[in-house]
Amino acid sequence: MTRPLSYNEEGLFKIVQFTDLHWGDNNEADRKTRQLMDRVLVQERPDLVVITGDVIEDESCTYPKQSIRSAVAAMEEAGTPWAVVFGNHDSEARITRGELMASLSEVRYGLTQRGPETITGIGNYLLRLVGRNGHTDQALFFLDSGDYADPSIGGYAAIARDQIDWFVRESHSLAKANGGLPVPSLAFFHIPIPEYNDVWDLHVCRGNKYEEVCCPRINSGMFAAMVEAGNVTGTFVGHDHANDYYGELMGISLCYGRKTGYNNYMKTDFPNGARIIMLEEGKRGFGTWLRLDTGEQVVEQPVHLPEGRKPAHQS
Repeated sequence: MTRPLSYNEEGLFKIVQFTDLHWGDNNEADRKTRQLMDRVLVQERPDLVVITGDVIEDESCTYPKQSIRSAVAAMEEAGTPWAVVFGNHDSEARITRGELMASLSEVRYGLTQRGPETITGIGNYLLRLVGRNGHTDQALFFLDSGDYADPSIGGYAAIARDQIDWFVRESHSLAKANGGLPVPSLAFFHIPIPEYNDVWDLHVCRGNKYEEVCCPRINSGMFAAMVEAGNVTGTFVGHDHANDYYGELMGISLCYGRKTGYNNYMKTDFPNGARIIMLEEGKRGFGTWLRLDTGEQVVEQPVHLPEGRKPAHQS
């Protein structure tokens, strides 16, 4: 079992979310990505980095094992703990998820785990954040959201039923050890679940939506399981490079990261960057902001109102 994470002396724990690096063969775009990552690590000094999928661009990598090691080198050299989940582009051509996981097993600061071999995917695991009393204060769930659905369905994969069952079991186990109370948790995966459409269409959000939500065509029930467990306060995804919004639905904040990598498609005038997540010991929920490649810290993202809803100051 991986050693639990802990808060700093001020009772805070900061996570940097990088997403969609699409690392290739250390080309010019990769070098720009690395410069961004180095800059964010210096500016934010996180306690943990999470990369939410599409770590490499498998179809364009000549040596994918080397590419994924290069993709995490910034954290290794900075001495910053890090964890990843895989995306749909990580194992499309030259390598499997299992081989990628094996190539990450010898690094010093990596916390990524293969997870149970009896359920769908590689990289379903849990990290615990302990308080000063030695008990689990927050939990971080990592899920392999897969790649593509069966051709008869089309589109992207949905988180599988056995993965959801695993999440429920782990959530119940954490609650049992916590006197029956749900342990506040975050969940990280690559492909957004269908409720990312709902929160944008029906609720006040902050941030930008410049492309469609490329979620699965079927709803496998992951969001319902999180609502029923009562523990998850936020989910964090990537996948859609021109979206960076977040909004609350049934007590859960559904959040996009900010595209970090300079490979693959990008939106003009939409600077690459990272999402920052701040946890405070003993408190449910989190604070969040963006750090852009320009160096700008974006604390207040633009407000999006559902169609037909007027701003609060209008009658």
